[in-house]
Amino acid sequence: MSYLKQMNMKSYYYLSLMLCALSAGVSAQEITKSTDVESERTLSADSIITQDKQLDSLYQSLPEVMITGQRPIVKAEQGKLVYDLPRLIGNLPVDNAYDAVKELPGVTEMNGGLMLAGQGVTVILDGKVTTMSTEQLYSLLKSIPSSRIEKAEVMYNAPARYQVRGALINITLKQSTGGPSSWQGELYGKYNQKHYEGFNERASLIYNGNKFSADFLYSHNHGRGYSLTDKEAMHSLADGSVHHITTDEMGRSRSHTHSFRVGTDYNIAKDHQLSFVYNGSYSTHHSLMDIYGTQQSNTRSNSTDWLHNGRLDYRTPFGLKAGAELTYYRSPSDQLLHSSMQDEELAFYTEDCQRINRWKFFLAQEHNLGRGWGLNYGAVYTTSIDHSYQYYYDTEKDAGTKTGVSTGIPDNMQSRRREQTLNFYAGFNKSFGDKLSLDASLAVEHYKTPVWNQWDWYPTINLSYMPAPGYVWQLALSSDKDYPDYWAVQDAISYLGGGYSEIHGNPFLKPAQEYQLQLTHILKSKYIFSAWFAHTKDYSTQTLYQSSERLVEIYKHLNFNYQQQAGVQASIPFDIKQWLNSRLALIGVWHHEKDDDFWDIPFNRNICYGIAVLTNTFTLSKKPDLKLTLTGMARSKATQGIYDLPSSGYVNAALRYGFAKGKAILNLYCNDIFETGQIKPRIRFGTQNVTNDYACFREIGVSFTYKFGGYREKKREEVDTSRFK
Repeated sequence: MSYLKQMNMKSYYYLSLMLCALSAGVSAQEITKSTDVESERTLSADSIITQDKQLDSLYQSLPEVMITGQRPIVKAEQGKLVYDLPRLIGNLPVDNAYDAVKELPGVTEMNGGLMLAGQGVTVILDGKVTTMSTEQLYSLLKSIPSSRIEKAEVMYNAPARYQVRGALINITLKQSTGGPSSWQGELYGKYNQKHYEGFNERASLIYNGNKFSADFLYSHNHGRGYSLTDKEAMHSLADGSVHHITTDEMGRSRSHTHSFRVGTDYNIAKDHQLSFVYNGSYSTHHSLMDIYGTQQSNTRSNSTDWLHNGRLDYRTPFGLKAGAELTYYRSPSDQLLHSSMQDEELAFYTEDCQRINRWKFFLAQEHNLGRGWGLNYGAVYTTSIDHSYQYYYDTEKDAGTKTGVSTGIPDNMQSRRREQTLNFYAGFNKSFGDKLSLDASLAVEHYKTPVWNQWDWYPTINLSYMPAPGYVWQLALSSDKDYPDYWAVQDAISYLGGGYSEIHGNPFLKPAQEYQLQLTHILKSKYIFSAWFAHTKDYSTQTLYQSSERLVEIYKHLNFNYQQQAGVQASIPFDIKQWLNSRLALIGVWHHEKDDDFWDIPFNRNICYGIAVLTNTFTLSKKPDLKLTLTGMARSKATQGIYDLPSSGYVNAALRYGFAKGKAILNLYCNDIFETGQIKPRIRFGTQNVTNDYACFREIGVSFTYKFGGYREKKREEVDTSRFK
């Protein structure tokens, strides 16, 4: 289940947003800033365990304002949009790959994850799909400097040859071989204050040789966290009694995360390459939570995470690709809880651990048949083993004695689950002259777990039409399957909020199946408009339910009948002379969810909501290089399951100073200036009555980036590079 955050001081927020708009005049540019990460909080069982075109410049005279044309930031290529991402973020206070992705038109952030046109999106690096979890991949992206990015490819409907279904963003990192050897690097440091302090240090180094290239990366995130939550609930039981519950929750934490990456490419010949990438991380998290009010509770938690991921890729000149990937993840944690509410008490110590071993092997072939025809086919096999356990120890009994029998303490859990996926796909692409192209594919997949054993098929069609240079129409039909998190399907119970809140696993949770139709129009290679409709069968999310049998609220992943969305989106960029660059995004969504067997209160709910994001970048001075960025976001109220989500919004500001011939950048920023980014998620449905009020803290910070290198080693004896790129 996802929590959205409180919106207060609305008058201040809207006033500030209006000032941003007035300062922009007729400006506005495509957005991509996350609209919901500042407005949602995610609770999950797993988090408890892990802690969690080229155009000449032209001038048009318009009344009272001069608007300058630019080189396009986007061009269309066979079912995908290719963005000049470095130019898109050049004037923005963006310092890592994750934040750069959020600047792509149509990309928003919800539930702590990236969305494209309102739907989930997969992000890959250099065309390589990883077996790392979404959370692990996002951590990697946050550690990669934005200066490493060459371009971004956006596909609302990825063909099967990408081994990804649904929306896809492919981030291509800068690489070069075939010339003199060179070294480049970057050092980065950041300090931020959001009630408590946080730090980030990062170093990266790139070597480009004649045939061999390599990159090295290390990042360290550390600091303290602080949270305040006020809960008010009217809890109705089956016996007719109603209990008024009010609690004040204060949480404090400290954490360290070390991330590292090594990537190598060896060019044997032209279009003949061997690549290896290793990604790893190590993190620790310690937290203390105190609760006062109807419930009195004290909870201490500790967790440690290890991640090792290695991938080997081989590409041949005749279109054959092969590869293997291994991911190892281990996350042990412990919790000591003492809690009392009314006449019930809880006192226990728990140890739990999740260990994942996952392997992936793939073989793919592409053929260029001539006359605009292309053929592709392949196979992908993925298997994983999940070793997990959760042991409870009653602190009122002898130390070290496992329990599961005492009243109020769940049974112990130990499991070993194997999951296998076998996928075969075939597709073709055809260019009908320079204006029309078609890309279609079909994937057949077998999914097997201890509970599910089924075959599914996934058609994909992309049709692109370019009536004139800079004008594109794209029609896409896609299908996808979304698999549940590993811990979400464990038969385990975890405690949150001192004992009144329980998180239950669901071993019978089904994968969700999604079908989407999308129409996209690009105008003058710059303005982007899209409309879509999506239907997701067996959609699942973590929801809250106040038990009618006992005084607890239960968080659990459940399958709905379906979720439906229809939406429209516009991304509009404008420049005014050379002092203002603005971007505007408008998104409208019709959202519908239905569940006929949601506990004892089935629901069928729909709502329309809108999102607007305006980003203005002012060039205060060119010498020195000084830029000011103001960003405002507003979203109307929405729903999620039985939750009502009030409207939300924020205003951010950043001052960017570049010096040392562009090698150094100093960035000062303040996020959520008026502390309006959070809302009060509430439930008023049937017998359910809950409001969670999360405290909001503005964040101020400073970061410094220094780029070095460009040094090229002395060229050795001449090497024949005629066969290289």
